[in-house]
Amino acid sequence: MQEEKCSNEEQHLWEMVNVQHGFITTERCFHCDKVVTYFSSEGKPPLEEYRDGDHFWNIMETAQSIHFDLQCTTCGTLVELNELMGLMMCTGCDEKCQVDALMKKHAPERTWVYVAFGFLPIDETQQLPKEKIAILEEYFNQRRKSSTSSIKIVSHEMVKNYTTCYAEVIRDLDLLSLTPPESE
Repeated sequence: MQEEKCSNEEQHLWEMVNVQHGFITTERCFHCDKVVTYFSSEGKPPLEEYRDGDHFWNIMETAQSIHFDLQCTTCGTLVELNELMGLMMCTGCDEKCQVDALMKKHAPERTWVYVAFGFLPIDETQQLPKEKIAILEEYFNQRRKSSTSSIKIVSHEMVKNYTTCYAEVIRDLDLLSLTPPESE
């Protein structure tokens, strides 16, 4: 992908903004088997089952996470990442998966392959478009020494079977930020 330039012909320099700490919650309706995920910025994850119309929701899992947007420090361009549930590092769990093939192809270059997953159900929620995935990849690579390693971020559409994917979710909040956490 050709890297975008700011309006003044400089390279975008992205930083995280609008950072919200919270939880990704996965729920399943035991009546119809539908699975949904959502981000909650509450201090504690929801844990109670409840009924909503014909659905009887049970909590399957909660994981600490953050929601963030990216903004260029040079030109002020803001990219909202509302569609992003999380990034998962490919572990090579399925040799028939396109992401596994891409990981093996780029392994000699020390390129880590991550999958950008949106919220579930995938066919009912807006997913992260390719343009935003490219900006996210640019953010994670902008301060890395390219001779050491790089990060490639791809769409969840490349995952052969989402339900059997064993990719590792980035759960450590400090791994998502390029700046060290503030001391309290």
